[in-house]
Amino acid sequence: MKMGDSGKTKFFGFILWIWLLSGCSQAPIETHLAGHTMGTTYNVKFVNRNDLNEQKLHDDIDAVLVKVNELMSTYDPNSELSRFNQWKSEAPFELSSETLKVMQEAKRLGELSHGVLDVTVGPLVNLWGFGPDAKPEKRPSEQTVAEIKARTGLDKLTLLDNGAQKSEIDLYVDLSTIAKGYGVDVVAELLDKKGLHDYLVEIGGEMRVSGRKASGTEWRIAVEKPVTVERAVQEIISIGTNAIATSGDYRNYFEEDGVRYSHLIDPRTGAPITHNLVAVTVVHPSSMTADGLATALIVMGKEEALNVALQNDLAVLMITRENGEFKEYTTPKFEPFINRQ
Repeated sequence: MKMGDSGKTKFFGFILWIWLLSGCSQAPIETHLAGHTMGTTYNVKFVNRNDLNEQKLHDDIDAVLVKVNELMSTYDPNSELSRFNQWKSEAPFELSSETLKVMQEAKRLGELSHGVLDVTVGPLVNLWGFGPDAKPEKRPSEQTVAEIKARTGLDKLTLLDNGAQKSEIDLYVDLSTIAKGYGVDVVAELLDKKGLHDYLVEIGGEMRVSGRKASGTEWRIAVEKPVTVERAVQEIISIGTNAIATSGDYRNYFEEDGVRYSHLIDPRTGAPITHNLVAVTVVHPSSMTADGLATALIVMGKEEALNVALQNDLAVLMITRENGEFKEYTTPKFEPFINRQ
């Protein structure tokens, strides 16, 4: 069962990977559980200090992730979110507390980002050829973009105490921008409830860590350089007990008449971004929040993203492509995470 991409750039399984350090032979053993969810893979590493039944834990992880899919998948026509999108009425639609929680965070981040994070932008993503069924081939007309754009916007989505309603009956909500991050948080919370506090949870590149590795060292994470020809490390970071998400624009695009069109759509213009900010990494206690912020900031571009990050005291690493070279910009809150050699 898969979730749609909703126009966001997510480097599934590419931007972040675990920088595994060897430990001494007497160290406790790390258990590794893996599986499939949301159209991608998940990996959970933890130190089983409580002698928990690992098969039972694996089953519990699968169960909570299946529930997230059943609620928020855009590929399953019977999911709660799909049924909301199929609801051709301006009357309230009752939602589960889980789906409502993710919608509330999407709305909050939409306001924080001045409308840049917009979970209703899916039709524009499809129009530009970056949806699940389309192939990017050519630029749509300005008139078509304007017509589709008029049917999108967070202002057309109202959240209620136990549901939501839309002022545009064709409004389409895709929570994939933050749903993978939410899935990471749900699994991390499950581990915490079971008394496991040394772990790493990863779904499709979104990651959250807690405590330390079995060897006693910190979880170290490599942030990849935004290049397509090889895998090279930009930075090695230790984030403590936090989540991390990266978004970028260099892997999914098309070219027409010498113009490069990114699959990152700016909802304010209805068109792909054109600036030189190529990757954004965000560290935050919530994977769901880090997920959404990384997408919003990269759509903004360097100057606007840096201003928003500083105003909101965010831990952010930005990479731009300037004169053929990569240049880093970090906020003060991100600096302590970098492992300077």
